[in-house]
Amino acid sequence: MKHFADHRLQIPDRLWQRAGKDAVVWRPLRHARVLSMLHNPFYAGAYVYGRTTTRRRPLPGEAPRIKGYSRQVKREEWAILLRDHHPGSIRWEQCHRNREQLDDNRTFDAAQRRGAIREGGARLQGLVVCGVCGRRLTVRYMPDGRRPVYVCAQRHKDFAGKTCQVMRGDGIDAAGAQLLLAAMAPAQLTIALEAVEHLEAQARAIDHQWQLRLERARYEADLARRRYQAVEPENRLVARNLERDWNEKLPAVDQLERDYTTVPPLATSHVSEAERQRLVDLAYDLPAVWQADTTTHAERKQVVRFLMKDVTLTQLETTIRLEVRWQTHACSTIEVARPQHAAVMRRTGPEVVERVRQWAPHSTDLDIAARLNHEGYRSGQGGAFSASKVEWIRSAYGIKSGCPLGPAATPHGQRGDGRDSAQAAAALLNVSVYTIADWCKAGKLDGLQVAPRGPWWVILTPESIAALRKPRRQYKPRRKPHAPARN
Repeated sequence: MKHFADHRLQIPDRLWQRAGKDAVVWRPLRHARVLSMLHNPFYAGAYVYGRTTTRRRPLPGEAPRIKGYSRQVKREEWAILLRDHHPGSIRWEQCHRNREQLDDNRTFDAAQRRGAIREGGARLQGLVVCGVCGRRLTVRYMPDGRRPVYVCAQRHKDFAGKTCQVMRGDGIDAAGAQLLLAAMAPAQLTIALEAVEHLEAQARAIDHQWQLRLERARYEADLARRRYQAVEPENRLVARNLERDWNEKLPAVDQLERDYTTVPPLATSHVSEAERQRLVDLAYDLPAVWQADTTTHAERKQVVRFLMKDVTLTQLETTIRLEVRWQTHACSTIEVARPQHAAVMRRTGPEVVERVRQWAPHSTDLDIAARLNHEGYRSGQGGAFSASKVEWIRSAYGIKSGCPLGPAATPHGQRGDGRDSAQAAAALLNVSVYTIADWCKAGKLDGLQVAPRGPWWVILTPESIAALRKPRRQYKPRRKPHAPARN
């Protein structure tokens, strides 16, 4: 129906009203008309009697009707079926495949039918079967709307039982696509040539329909002209009506010719030799066509259904088993690794923990983070390391730091890298901590202050101790800020 609407094609219809009964008019194609034609074997050259049956008596609780109750009859129960009764538009085998496709698109019996192809990214949609209970798996999507999840929740839905299986589907789809491409490799050239022939046949069919419409409109206009010219001049009333009819046909021909010029290029052009060679070249690189952005999810799933009948999924301890049953009833079995939980995927690597354990006794958290980043390590979430992340790793794995930032964590006053706290240095040199801070700022002592107003850590050598140590304890009063002057 969309194809007819895009190319502005029409289809004949017969009027059943009293006014103009049995007249044939041309109208746009409707969805109900498509279904009636696909289900009607008349178009396949067959005469059928007994497609429906009627009962006169209503069932208990059913409202009575005057014309009875009709229902469809299965094809095996038709009373009369005469194949090749008249020339058909399609072959009987094609009609049978169309009916099977329509029946397979239904979803009321999920155990036997795959359902119609949808637009989502789950490439095995409608084909996956639970390896535990045998039911069809349904498709859900993660919050990003792209990664599929295959769920067997029918038992939970019907009987409030336990959900059989829930599996993330991107890895499963990738494994199925790899198996499919490997199976299609020998037939790539044949597929390309059939695609070219299909495009050419489609273009010729559309152009032929337009030519028939133009021919019919021109014939009707010419017929109206000949009728007008053949009338006797004395029959003025008849001549006037025929002239009006002729004038109505001519604008219709002009409008149809203008519409024909605006038809999309596909309807009036054939596949060129360059395009044919390009399709053949693409057939040798089918994975590139499969991964191309211009290939839709529905087209990929249609290719999968051409070759695969169903795929049975079974969760094992560390893997997921895929049992593929092909349309030829051959079977293939592969296993893919189960996706790790988010906590496992974001867990810090054991080599990073070992590095932190090795460096913690004689390096600060900030130095450890810088060394980890320099060696190319990354955190569980993929970012660079910081002092807070290193501190979290030490806390999670019980690793004590030999170089803390605060002096309270070093009761002896000296940490693993050989630096003394300001309090320990002040006690050894017989000065106050304020004097130690002033010496560090002046460069008399090798001091390290990680944050402003933070504690100082200094390196005391025998030379610096001999040069700066006072003979007795000195106290330096705390500096107080000056009070603002009063006006």
